[in-house]
Amino acid sequence: GVGRAVAFARSGGQASMRRLARDPRWEAVIAVAPDTAVGQPIWPRGLRRVPQGRGDLGARMQRMLDRMPPGPVVVVGTDIPRIRPAHVAQAFGLLGRADAVLGPAGDGGYWLVGLSRRRRRLTPFGRVRWSSPDALSDTLANLARSTVLLAATLEDVDDAAGLKRDALRIGRLVLPAG
Repeated sequence: GVGRAVAFARSGGQASMRRLARDPRWEAVIAVAPDTAVGQPIWPRGLRRVPQGRGDLGARMQRMLDRMPPGPVVVVGTDIPRIRPAHVAQAFGLLGRADAVLGPAGDGGYWLVGLSRRRRRLTPFGRVRWSSPDALSDTLANLARSTVLLAATLEDVDDAAGLKRDALRIGRLVLPAG
């Protein structure tokens, strides 16, 4: 139901944000949607929050990548329960040898995108069929003239089946009633 989905999204997202934000090797920024939610008290304290703005997922991710200071940037979702700082560190390491890095998901999408932002502005998100088995291949096609490396494969939780799959893999999952 909607209540349990919201509870999972909040608790899982907050746990991931806290886990990743503690690492001193990078600055964590929370990109919030809708924009009006930036000031709400549901976000972990001490983390900079920025509005994502309008548009599809690609437009919002491109905006976040373009807004950040010069240098490599990695964007991850908050729906990846198994993400650890080592995964993000791996992506930054790969960006030392590539223009872009993608973290594949088993459903044909991806859980991470990173750009080195050294040479030219890359625009990997045009005409991507979001929430489909083609999202990763569409993005790779957009990056055909760039050096792209793949990070570890992790699963994101897009629906009840994904939640159940990940709960079985982790071995436990606690959700508030409702």
